Amino acid sequence: MELFELGIDPTRNLLPKDGVVNYYGKLLSIKQADYYFDALLKTVEWKHDAAVIFGKKIITKRKVAWYGDKPFEYTYSKTTKLALPWTKELLELKAMIEDMTGETFNSCLLNLYHDGKEGMAWHSDDEKDLKKNGAIASLSLGAERFFAFKHKETKEKIKIALVSGSLLVMKGTTQKYWLHRLPPTKVVLNARINLTFRTIID
Repeated sequence: MELFELGIDPTRNLLPKDGVVNYYGKLLSIKQADYYFDALLKTVEWKHDAAVIFGKKIITKRKVAWYGDKPFEYTYSKTTKLALPWTKELLELKAMIEDMTGETFNSCLLNLYHDGKEGMAWHSDDEKDLKKNGAIASLSLGAERFFAFKHKETKEKIKIALVSGSLLVMKGTTQKYWLHRLPPTKVVLNARINLTFRTIID
């Protein structure tokens, strides 16, 4: 599959050690990215996310959705979700990403950030439901946002701008040694959809 950004090397590791992160640049053209953004807004069963923090249930402003090959359970932030059946658009995007990366995925967690004020705190995707050291493919649609990594021991930080239609893949021991987050910003006024394709251990 052709990449739409010249000079992008998807084999280059963005991390200096203890994990692998590859940036593929734009997997989709602007027209394709806009099409899937609009389609997912309409067809995905978006719901506000919930998290239990210090024993108190918090409802987030951002919305999420969880899809998969079967009704997989996925537990994070002390809440459990059951995967919904794939939509046509999600299967199309999954096939594209699997073809590009050589990885296979059986589930996808989607996040809808309405504007730059909504973000994600430092965390690792290391829940017991996920394949250990498995690849997580992150596709961005909509507003361009920065994405940051922080080493758990050295506190070294790395930041990358993720444009609409671009693909980032985290694999190896990345989740063991690194945290990642989506920093909030007042500059971004438009919405962003992020799709993270994953592998659940059944």
